[in-house]
Amino acid sequence: MNDLKLIVLDNIREVGKEVDEYLQKMNRAESSYIMKLTNDRFSNGEGKIRIDETIRDKDVFIMADIGNYGETYSMHGFEVHMGPDEHFQDIKRAISALSGYARRIIVIMPLLYQSRQDKRKGRESLDCALALQELERLKVNHIITFDCHQREVSNAIPNLPFENIYPTNTILEDLVDDISIKNILVISPDMGAMERARYYADMLQCDVGVFYKRRDLSKVVNGKNPIVEHAYMGADVTNKTCIVVDDMIASGGSMIEVGEKLKEKGAKKVIFIASFALFTEGIEKFEEAYKNKVFNMLYTTNLTYIPKEFKKKKWLHTVDCSKRIAELINAIHKGKSTSKIIHGSDKIFKIINESK
Repeated sequence: MNDLKLIVLDNIREVGKEVDEYLQKMNRAESSYIMKLTNDRFSNGEGKIRIDETIRDKDVFIMADIGNYGETYSMHGFEVHMGPDEHFQDIKRAISALSGYARRIIVIMPLLYQSRQDKRKGRESLDCALALQELERLKVNHIITFDCHQREVSNAIPNLPFENIYPTNTILEDLVDDISIKNILVISPDMGAMERARYYADMLQCDVGVFYKRRDLSKVVNGKNPIVEHAYMGADVTNKTCIVVDDMIASGGSMIEVGEKLKEKGAKKVIFIASFALFTEGIEKFEEAYKNKVFNMLYTTNLTYIPKEFKKKKWLHTVDCSKRIAELINAIHKGKSTSKIIHGSDKIFKIINESK
């Protein structure tokens, strides 16, 4: 009896298909785990989801990419690009369509909805916490996300399992295949990313540096205070391969400025790593920066949408995390420990030691 099922929303269909194929190989299954469903829109933009097969007593894993701006629908004759709010609404529709018959509901949301609005300053909305609590009220049993902006947001749902997975090890497996890991230095682009940078440095067994962002608190541009200065603190970067790590790239201006500063200080190579490359203002800045030799390569994951034409750029390397998601699903479904899948440091240390 196949009591494991996947609901793969349209916004993550490519990754979902790869996850399904890995699961079939792992379990020697002869048929797909992806459930048949219908996701419709009325002409005024309202939507609905219908499950087209039985889900009684199944473990149902709902996969969704709330950052996929490539999905569109027709509303009043206009083509509308879906945003995070609409994608999150589809997750709730899918849960509602299950009608309480599933044995367990696990939501896999690699890019956590409203993760950048995870703390409150004055009279502001606290969207991420509200969304997590809403999923809890809908009887979700488990939430899995990747490299969320602030993992402490899980305090909003203290009784609901919340898994925040870092794709560090998967990225490093590709990285050490491509570059020499001798004479390297990990760089945090700001103080907030320091914990992530230290983790990379521990894995690579190297030193770490950090840039301090001095912001103009009297102004707000695109929802945040503009950066006035990047001040570097750390080891000498001269003739080193500097690996700049962060959770996400939005417009990319801040990351590129860090790359420029490192090159000015004598860095031999600059490698950017970001779990999510959003490219909110396109890729022109990166194209120009690459031509000007500001950086050598950008490593990111396939955990959120990247247009196909972007993926063809020779400076962009997309790391496939599908197998890791499949391993997590398999372990959770079978009640096995996920610690080795989540951390997996032994494998990375072995690869790095062999490289050295």
